[in-house]
Amino acid sequence: MNIFGLVGQIFAIALALFLAPLLTGWVNQCRAWFQNRSAPPLMQPYYTLHKLFLKDVVLAHGASPLFRFAPFVVFGCMILACAIVPTLSTDLPFAPAADMLALVGVFGLARIFISLAAMDIGTSFGSLGGRREMLVGFLAEPALLMVIFTTALICQSTSVATIVETLAHRDFIIYPSLAFAGIAFSFVSLAENARVPVDNPATHLELTMIHEAMILEYSGRHLALVEWAASLKLYAYSCLGLALFMPWGIASGASILGLAAALPILMAKLAVGGFLLAGIESVNAKLRIFRAPEFLGTAFLLAVLGLLVRLLLETRV
Repeated sequence: MNIFGLVGQIFAIALALFLAPLLTGWVNQCRAWFQNRSAPPLMQPYYTLHKLFLKDVVLAHGASPLFRFAPFVVFGCMILACAIVPTLSTDLPFAPAADMLALVGVFGLARIFISLAAMDIGTSFGSLGGRREMLVGFLAEPALLMVIFTTALICQSTSVATIVETLAHRDFIIYPSLAFAGIAFSFVSLAENARVPVDNPATHLELTMIHEAMILEYSGRHLALVEWAASLKLYAYSCLGLALFMPWGIASGASILGLAAALPILMAKLAVGGFLLAGIESVNAKLRIFRAPEFLGTAFLLAVLGLLVRLLLETRV
């Protein structure tokens, strides 16, 4: 194993742990600015995590070991997802063993554990949130797989590192299929990260909650891990979108100079992406939960159109 690749992998994971709450804080700030409200501090997610880690854990009566174990599994899955997605360099030790299909499986494993933990207590809110989460996942994963297949056909590989190297270092070519896939990925990313219009992360109303309904019974370090994992998931999806559709700036090796040059580019991309995400959330209204299948069905349709365009019109490119 390349020692420089291992160092780059460890640095990428540490960077994800640090930047994920910062990205959440940046999105919250931009969203407040768009809505003409007083913005919370940029470092507010760090303050919240620090406060939660210092609090005692209060467990509900009848909580099984699954309820206690789920936050650690979800947090570990999100760290693994961030390790699979190339953020600074494509020289990743996990690249040969974990491709985009494995990444979808990691996200699915985290969803299963948090949904089961939500239903474990037996409260109405937890069961409601768990069922809604599984509904969203059931509809979002096929669209995400179609996006993966489109990019895999272009690059002849399902490895994210190979896709980045192929798209970033070949001559600039306009792929209409990637345009369809990019829009579909944006829809899936909004749904998977519990953002408007599918969910509202800033509400506690019964008719709108998905993510918040599943974690109402958590407290202390368990809640901190779940919230940190949610930030890591947003970071992983953001970096995955950048790797698939804007791969320029990611180093092909794990040299110190390459990582140093890729870091400011990554932060600039995340800043622009967080600003656009806040803008999308500010101009859209929360959909009824019964409209979520239409939203994600549109994402699936766009992803399939991208796949068909690739197969029928771009076979010679």
